[in-house]
Amino acid sequence: MGGESRFEIHQNAYMKLVLHALKHRTSAVNAVLIGRSVGGGAAVEIVESVPLFHSQIGLLPPLEIALFMIEEYYSEKGLSIVGYFHANERFDDVELATVAKNIGDHITRYFPQAALLLLDNIKLESLSKQKDRSPVMQLYRKDTSSSWKLAGSDGSSPLSLKEPTANILLLDYISSGKWKDITDFDDHLDDLSEDWLNPELFK
Repeated sequence: MGGESRFEIHQNAYMKLVLHALKHRTSAVNAVLIGRSVGGGAAVEIVESVPLFHSQIGLLPPLEIALFMIEEYYSEKGLSIVGYFHANERFDDVELATVAKNIGDHITRYFPQAALLLLDNIKLESLSKQKDRSPVMQLYRKDTSSSWKLAGSDGSSPLSLKEPTANILLLDYISSGKWKDITDFDDHLDDLSEDWLNPELFK
């Protein structure tokens, strides 16, 4: 099992995940990670992310529709779903939700070394004070017993940001209210003119 892969996330993919969570602060939200395996499986490059839902995130029919459309779109670009992102409803909840594990399990059937990212609200809140260059999220991956385990508990996280200035730019976007502009799959299903690809978000 490719459990020891390192993960590198691109700036825009990373910021989109955090902005989506900030837009729906009182709800659990989720997203999928898009990328590719590199170095013969030694690393996974997360080049894009797609915000999924902010209401009833465990409902299967809309999730299946979303995953099908996302997979179809990105496979033409040589990319696939390589992981899952989750932000809990409560600010102080640091536990991995059952729905996150279940969706993560589904993704590992197609991409065995998939990552599961959980937003760390405490780290996000203190970002402006600490000037940290590491992601404001925790990485979980499957161990040999097929349970989701927190990776990097020894202090060396296998998750890194591709651009070291990503958190600085993220703080700028947060202060300017950029999170208001993000569209997720929930929005798209309510109004098909809402583009879940967010093509104008960082322009």
